[in-house]
Amino acid sequence: MSEIYDSLKSILLEKSVRTGEFTLASGAKSDLYIDCRVTALDPVGAQLIGKLGWKAVRERIQAEGLDIDAIGGMTMGADPISLAVGMTSAMETPDEMIQVFNIRKEPKGHGRGKQIEGNFKEGDQVVVVDDVITTGGSTIQAIEAIERAGGTVKFALVLVDREEGGRAAIEARGIPVVSLYSRSTLLG
Repeated sequence: MSEIYDSLKSILLEKSVRTGEFTLASGAKSDLYIDCRVTALDPVGAQLIGKLGWKAVRERIQAEGLDIDAIGGMTMGADPISLAVGMTSAMETPDEMIQVFNIRKEPKGHGRGKQIEGNFKEGDQVVVVDDVITTGGSTIQAIEAIERAGGTVKFALVLVDREEGGRAAIEARGIPVVSLYSRSTLLG
């Protein structure tokens, strides 16, 4: 698995990590910008994310005896990651396959008015996904939407933890965070 980890790290560094002066979604200023969508929407990057993500999710499921129904998070950042992990679960361990969903920022203003789309239903036990966490705000927003819809979040899967308080904010809600990379492991 270390070969997959190193390969994905190389793609993240090449395609997604930028240094300079940036204003983040949280409004904070930073010398580091990480756009994981570029890596997650790259066919090779997506394949590596699927393998590494499914390994991390499956290890957590087995270690804690969890029964996970689905995986998803706030659209747009979580979508390709969730799909990659779900597809890998179906290909590698079809009997343990997990479904995929995404969450709109706001409920739809027409049709059934749903905020959560895809393969999610009330009572599901899920893994919430985010591409990058800084303050944890968007992950917490996703957790709240899942809970309002009757789901239970068992843990969060994050591609990159910027190590700026997001993990602590999410874990303060009783949701453990599994990150594939952190600022230190990515840049160290």
